[in-house]
Formats: sequence, C-alpha cells, structure tokens
Amino acid sequence: MSERIIIADGVEIATQAFGDPSHQPTLLIMGAMASMLWWPEAFCRRLATHGRYVIRYDNRDTGLSTFYEPGSSPYTMNDMAEDAMRVLDAYGIDSAHLIAMSLGGMIAQITALADPARVKTLTLISTTPIGIDTSALPQTSDSYMEHAAAGESIDWTDDAQVIDFIVKDTQMIAGTAHPYDEASARDLVEHDVKRAKNFISATNHFMLKGGDAGKNKLSGLAAPLLIIHGTADPIFPVEHGELLAETVEGAKLLRLKDGGHEIHPGDWDEIIAGIDAHTGARRR
Repeated sequence: MSERIIIADGVEIATQAFGDPSHQPTLLIMGAMASMLWWPEAFCRRLATHGRYVIRYDNRDTGLSTFYEPGSSPYTMNDMAEDAMRVLDAYGIDSAHLIAMSLGGMIAQITALADPARVKTLTLISTTPIGIDTSALPQTSDSYMEHAAAGESIDWTDDAQVIDFIVKDTQMIAGTAHPYDEASARDLVEHDVKRAKNFISATNHFMLKGGDAGKNKLSGLAAPLLIIHGTADPIFPVEHGELLAETVEGAKLLRLKDGGHEIHPGDWDEIIAGIDAHTGARRR
C-alpha cells in the first residue's frame, strides 16, 4: 500500500493505492461523512488481487483531506466529482473503473455524465439516481430518521459521544443477513475519528448541493453500469437501485438479500464476483 497527499486547485486530497500500477485502474469513492477507511483495507487488497490497481481517498471534510469550518460548505457535489478526476490526474490515469458507495455513488454519476471518456465502467453501491424524481420511492426508514435526529443532541467536540453515536449508526444501517459485529464497528469508528484532522467538519456533507447539470440526463449514461443494493437498506431502499437499473439501458442490478447500507465482509465474495463479471477482471 502506498500513500500520497495530492494538492490540486488549492485542495488537499489524501489517497492510498493498492496493487500493481500496470493493472486495471479502479477508483473507490465513499459516501457522506465517511473517510476512505470505510473501504476496508482488506476489501481493497482483495480487489487488487483480481488484476486491479485500487485507489481510495478521503473526500473533502473527511480524514486527512482539506476541511472547512462546520456549517460552512463552500463546495458542491460537482466539486467533489472533480476531486475524483483530480485523483486520477495525479496518478497519471486517463480513465478508470469507478466503484462508489451512497453519496459517493451520486458523485460518480455526476463524474460519468460530465466526463464519460474517463469512466471505463461504473459500479454503484447503495445509492440513488441523480437528476430524476425519486419522491414516489420509499424513503429513509422512520427508525433511522429518529436516530439521526438524536445527533442534534450530541456534543460533536466530545470524541467519546461521537464514537458512541456513529457506532450506533453502523448498527442502524446494518442489514439482517449477517450478525452485527459491534467490536469491529467500534474499532473502525475510533480509528476514523482519531485520524481525522477535524472530524466534525464531515457534517458539512449534509448541506451539499449540486448535480443539477445531470437533470434528466441519466438515461444517456455511457459507462456500463452495475448496481449493487441490499434489499434491507434503510437509507436508500432497494427501489432506488431498481429505478437506476430501469433508467439506464443495459444496467445490471445485483440484489444482496437482506443486505443493509454497508459493505459487509459476509457479502464481499458476491460483491467482488459481480464487479469482476462487470469489468472483465479476474484473480491473478
């Protein structure tokens, strides 16, 4: 694993790469409030053994990347889509396979629509379509919304409170296909909180705007599309993934039975097999 801090257009982006640079370039884009650590290192290494050069990175306001004062988000999802291309530029990569989760999936859609020549294939995990009306679809569960509302009473300068709250969050978004592992979740959250330059700045993601340029354009997406979606996702119910598949001609949908809003180790075999079939990669 190699680490690099990229500085481009006044933005610092922390990155890590796995595997052989001569293999298929694969860029991972994570979701809201989540640093690159939420792409587990073991998952990245397994992807790399399947003929990939895997790059993960901290979105703005997470981890070791540029952060802004909480409550002041001077950037949009479009800027974050450009950040993905800044990472590829820094690594000298003309085009890559994009794998993206949740908010990262929305960012990846913007990227693929704005700069299709740079996206070989697109794999979207637990996300929602951009630029089309999703108001008729099932929305985030009431129980999760109640949990999220409790975040307003958290002292976000108190690491212990923050860690407990986010560990609870991982339990709330978990599916029912596999036992919930609180110890592993706590290890990840503690590492993420303690590693971040200013963890509270990640809450700026909830104020993000952008993506309007992609309005009503999703049906014209050029990149071959794979959607991976848990059938028990409480954030974006599986109907969001189904609408994506219906909107983009030729898209494939992989449903993870009873999976949540997560990349659970118990699903890695199925997820990686689906990505391999989609991108033409194979174990080396």
